[in-house]
Amino acid sequence: MQPKVIPAVITKNLKRGGIGVLPTDTMYGIVGRALNKKTVERIYVLRKRNPKKPMIILIAHVGDVARFGVALDAQTKKILDHVWPGKVSVVLPQSVGNKKLVKKFRYLHRGTRSLAFRLPEPAWLRALLLKTGPLVAPSANFEGRPPARTVKEAKRYFGDKVQFYVDIGRLASKPSTLVAAERGIIRVLRPGAVNIDKL
Repeated sequence: MQPKVIPAVITKNLKRGGIGVLPTDTMYGIVGRALNKKTVERIYVLRKRNPKKPMIILIAHVGDVARFGVALDAQTKKILDHVWPGKVSVVLPQSVGNKKLVKKFRYLHRGTRSLAFRLPEPAWLRALLLKTGPLVAPSANFEGRPPARTVKEAKRYFGDKVQFYVDIGRLASKPSTLVAAERGIIRVLRPGAVNIDKL
């Protein structure tokens, strides 16, 4: 199940720094523009999220990672081509030589100098990301509480503190599989929707 269309007003809201609850390729997420520091910090507060934990960033295409100071070697690019698009979030290190972007995006990497990205499979979601730019999209819940499977559950967490909700019914997917990739080596950090061993 997926949205037939995302209203233009929601796209504009996100581009202007708004926050809302949106279905992703896995579960409902509380989303906002990754390139807007104030928006990201608001999501940390709303979710009561540990300020030391980075968030996963949804991207429209592989090339988006370069905007965040991540340089891909040939081996890592091959891994990404294998797992994306799909329900696999990949932690990638920022280029140590690009100190300016490492500093600029500290609000995203939270001092780790690495960022987690996911290229989702649904065409509607990638089309939205092309319009809005990359979005942070942690699950729609308070830290340590069960992820919202429905918009009704999400509203119990956030009420009128977000600008919009997009409802497509109950979502039952597991969270994305979280892996780290560097120099052709891949490590599973969190099991999830995709069994890496079977890819």
